Amino acid sequence: MGSRWSSEEERQPLLGPGLGPGLGASWRSREAAAAALPAAVPGPGRVYGRRWLVLLLFSLLAFVQGLVWNTWGPIQNSARQAYGFSSWDIALLVLWGPIGFLPCFAFMWLLDKRGLRITVLLTSFLMVLGTGLRCIPISDLMLKRRLIHGGQMLNGLAGPTVMNAAPFLSTTWFSADERATATAIASMLSYLGGACAFLVGPLVVPAPNGTSPLLAAESSRAHIKDRIEAVLYAEFGVVCLIFSATLAYFPPRPPLPPSVAAASQRLSYRRSVCRLLSNFRFLMIALAYAIPLGVFAGWSGVLDLILTPAHVSQVDAGWIGFWSIVGGCVVGIAMARFADFIRGMLKLILLLLFSGATLSSTWFTLTCLNSITHLPLTTVTLYASCILLGVFLNSSVPIFFELFVETVYPVPEGITCGVVTFLSNMFMGVLLFFLTFYHTELSWFNWCLPGSCLLSLLLILCFRESYDRLYLDVVVSV
Repeated sequence: MGSRWSSEEERQPLLGPGLGPGLGASWRSREAAAAALPAAVPGPGRVYGRRWLVLLLFSLLAFVQGLVWNTWGPIQNSARQAYGFSSWDIALLVLWGPIGFLPCFAFMWLLDKRGLRITVLLTSFLMVLGTGLRCIPISDLMLKRRLIHGGQMLNGLAGPTVMNAAPFLSTTWFSADERATATAIASMLSYLGGACAFLVGPLVVPAPNGTSPLLAAESSRAHIKDRIEAVLYAEFGVVCLIFSATLAYFPPRPPLPPSVAAASQRLSYRRSVCRLLSNFRFLMIALAYAIPLGVFAGWSGVLDLILTPAHVSQVDAGWIGFWSIVGGCVVGIAMARFADFIRGMLKLILLLLFSGATLSSTWFTLTCLNSITHLPLTTVTLYASCILLGVFLNSSVPIFFELFVETVYPVPEGITCGVVTFLSNMFMGVLLFFLTFYHTELSWFNWCLPGSCLLSLLLILCFRESYDRLYLDVVVSV
């Protein structure tokens, strides 16, 4: 949450000085702080109905950011014909997503020091600029391609906020029994936006026909270009609407805090980073998150190439990716709601999810080796194993976020999640960059999936969980 806000009034801690010194200390000092709490806090936390509007605006922003990021992948063949994109251009358009996380620590600082409203406004403004650049009507294809790359880069810079700020928003606006659900909704919508790009692009933009005569091919290229520009203009209009709504109403925080944890003062930016890097338990669970999800993101990016030997078309591979993400979003929100009802079970939920991920990834890998294992290689088995893998891994994201925050509290939520998403995206970016040049033989990549899931499962099993933030809300507030 940070020790300062965007105005002098907001920079004052909501709790009295009696609670602050006890937050980063031992359990005994926290109990001493709990004894002083009734004098510092006049009443229980309060939630406001407007919290759902704030969550809706942020979730829509995250959804559109994911949609814009994945604009070109599902229509890459059409984009090649319309704008003359090369294979490297298509790969770079995807890579702008993880590249946008390079200044992640600057956005973490802004979120910690200036609060949610300023950070979200800057993020949505970058998206307006990015989607606007892609719509500039220029006949020079070289310059047009550069503008599109610039737009994708600006949209990638919005990634750190939409991926990291979900726990910050849920703590600021929601009570303890709604936090995990709010985190899941806000963090999963970005994934859902990327999945919906598999529907929007192919439905609006026709695929090129390479067998047409020259004049017909030229007419087809112009038609494809017009349809792509229609998609770009539509995305630009939606982003402008969200930016206008955010500018009109997106308060930094409610008048009264919804919980004790929301009212407590947090560590400074420098102390937070030092504590994260020196906390062995945090580094353990951060690797358990970053490694398998980074491998899965890279694997998903070349799923059509991996499934080509099994005679699975690019369209079918896209549907597999779509349903795995949609299923992950649904299961992730359901798991988060379950975690809100039964508190203190985050580690158990992750153990169940990664047990399923390890089994489904092993099933897929062994199925692809049917000449050795003699397992049935059918469309049903490929669909089932891939979709189950995506469901188990994608649904673990909000559970991980909540566990990160609980583990290192009172480090601010934005800084905590910023570090882990930075690690995950850098890992994914390196894999995608490597696969751009070495994609001729990908059978070894299938073994990386069960290996990374098993490693994560072992790390989670050895992890000693703690719920410091939950302690304040459940024990101290009683």
